[in-house]
Amino acid sequence: MTTSKEVPIFLKIHLDNMKNIIEVQHLKYKYDHHVDDYILKDVTFHVKQGEWLSIVGHNGSGKSTTIRLIDGLLEAESGEIIIDGDKLTLENVWEKRQHIGMVFQNPDNQFVGATVEDDVAFGLENQGMDYQIMFDRVQEALDIVGMQDFKEREPARLSGGQKQRVAIAGVVALRPDIIILDEATSMLDPEGRRELIETVKGIRKDYDMTVISITHDLEEVAMSDRVLVMKKGEIESTSSPRELFSRNDLDQIGLDDPFSNQLKHSLSQNGYDLPENYLTESELEDKLWELL
Repeated sequence: MTTSKEVPIFLKIHLDNMKNIIEVQHLKYKYDHHVDDYILKDVTFHVKQGEWLSIVGHNGSGKSTTIRLIDGLLEAESGEIIIDGDKLTLENVWEKRQHIGMVFQNPDNQFVGATVEDDVAFGLENQGMDYQIMFDRVQEALDIVGMQDFKEREPARLSGGQKQRVAIAGVVALRPDIIILDEATSMLDPEGRRELIETVKGIRKDYDMTVISITHDLEEVAMSDRVLVMKKGEIESTSSPRELFSRNDLDQIGLDDPFSNQLKHSLSQNGYDLPENYLTESELEDKLWELL
């Protein structure tokens, strides 16, 4: 089940007044230089500091490619990526990458430590951090994601949801400005997805981090401030979650219809006079009480 709230006016003003921590300008990219088809075609958008931006679209629409370009894992053919005021270049890519934490679809691909604690500490060790500071950060990160009791476990023996929380702990310990979730909830069961989304929500609030999520999950989309729809390598639209869920072509952009939309449609067919625009489940419940 999914809920979405319209962005309050004070939050809209707050976001409008915040600086752009990421600016993507006229980005073009293709994997094979011998073919004419571009994966990304003149992509332009921005991300405000402290906001949660979801990027949705069918597989192959360019979502993950865009994120890999922002993180410096790929190099654009043309266009610019500006991170915290600086243009991303070959010279500063490693420095800029310190500001970004990535959590991928399959956490097994990220584990390097023999224990959960070792794995969370790995990135800090690579930075040559003082032992006591590193120890404190690791313990704090494990507390935040609720994995303190599992710190001596082997990562491979954890559940899918626990593995993703460990991956997030490793990112949080590094204190990045931006967390990118690349289909991070797609391999989890509904309960695991909800727990992970709530964990990220708390981290964002406590540390004022910017969150970008590549997702097909409606609950994850509902948590965001804005939603970017990508289609065939281009930005198709930008909207609030409420505006997105009001569309009647969600299946065309790789999303299911929210439960409240399905229920409203069924009730309307049975004679209930309900508004055409999107309603959250709580709003739909209130409307039904009015009609009784």
